[in-house]
Amino acid sequence: MGLTAPYLGQLAVLYENQGDVRDFQHLAERLDIPLRTHADLHPQPTEAFFLSWREGCLKLLDHELLKKGGLAVDIHPRQGEQRSWPAPKDGALAKALGRKTKTVVDATTGWGQDSLHMFRMGYELLCIERSPVMAELLRDGFARLAQQDWLQKLQVSPPRLVTGNAIEWLTTLSTPPDAIYLDPMFPPKRKKSALAKKSMMVLRDLLGDDDDKNQLFTAAFQATGKRVVVKSPDYAEPLGGKPTESIQGKLLRYDVYLKG
Repeated sequence: MGLTAPYLGQLAVLYENQGDVRDFQHLAERLDIPLRTHADLHPQPTEAFFLSWREGCLKLLDHELLKKGGLAVDIHPRQGEQRSWPAPKDGALAKALGRKTKTVVDATTGWGQDSLHMFRMGYELLCIERSPVMAELLRDGFARLAQQDWLQKLQVSPPRLVTGNAIEWLTTLSTPPDAIYLDPMFPPKRKKSALAKKSMMVLRDLLGDDDDKNQLFTAAFQATGKRVVVKSPDYAEPLGGKPTESIQGKLLRYDVYLKG
């Protein structure tokens, strides 16, 4: 599937004379974007963003990151998370998902950090990502996850990933999941906040805000079996109106909307 207008002229695949050039060519073809080499970056790169394999990972780069390594989907547990599998279902996210929840759809997968946290807690997980660029990064991350010794030893498969608009995908689910998880991009409280993570800044610059998050919430509430969980910055108004309950975290909260 080719990319829509916002990506054209902004993004290219960068081949740095390492790895099989055919992999880079195929990636550029799938995304319908140019293939560049290091020679094309001088004196000034034409595009603002690049995709390239570095250190065994597909990485997203902006001009600053061209010299610093780049951003990839991190498949390892975050600081403070359990490394066992399945990890205990505790913490604010697990509380928001509910004790009896088994199946979860992450309709706004993004960098996949919350998806992977839910996966490590043992939930049966479907990930939906509408950006073909982000989907390529996720696919690379999940492929690396599948090669982890502990995953192979336990004969566990990575989360299922589909690329497309979640508003449309949610209408096709044959069985309603116990929970649908939403983490849409809200407008920042202040432009280019020093507190914003580089990964979110780059993604926002490339993809923009989720202007249809209200429609997404409506679609999620119609499609879920039991609940919708919305992750929001603490300053944002609740996406779906007054929630059934809110669970406060550090600088964020989980708004829970129960169905029926």
